[in-house]
Amino acid sequence: MANAASGMAVDDECKLKFLELKAKRNYRFIIFKIHNQQVVVDKLGTPAETYEDFTAALPKDECRYAVFDFDFTTAENCQKSKIFFIAWAPDSSRVRSKMVYASSKDRFKRELDGIQVELQATDPSEMSFDIIKARAI
Repeated sequence: MANAASGMAVDDECKLKFLELKAKRNYRFIIFKIHNQQVVVDKLGTPAETYEDFTAALPKDECRYAVFDFDFTTAENCQKSKIFFIAWAPDSSRVRSKMVYASSKDRFKRELDGIQVELQATDPSEMSFDIIKARAI
């Protein structure tokens, strides 16, 4: 069903893959793209992949949405995990693309129940591993 404000539909596979990441931990990350007025799954990262693999999978000059399942250990030595939603809009991407992604982001994020931290990034330094770690704890 398309959102009247942005005209963007969300493919059912997006929600299905997100639920698999959240409940079954089948994926480390999911990258989504807008294709033909619809948000679709672009890439899936296996549980063995790292944060470096994830950032390398993002296109250098195109916008994307992504979720990343970040595992960490607390100061009390507890294993925890947080699901990050990352809106990737590099400075080198087209203005129209940035506008479409920005206007559709909130609705798409609402479809993914269980997002714990949101991050907006226009440059790889804005989503460095240290920033992710600091936001998780």
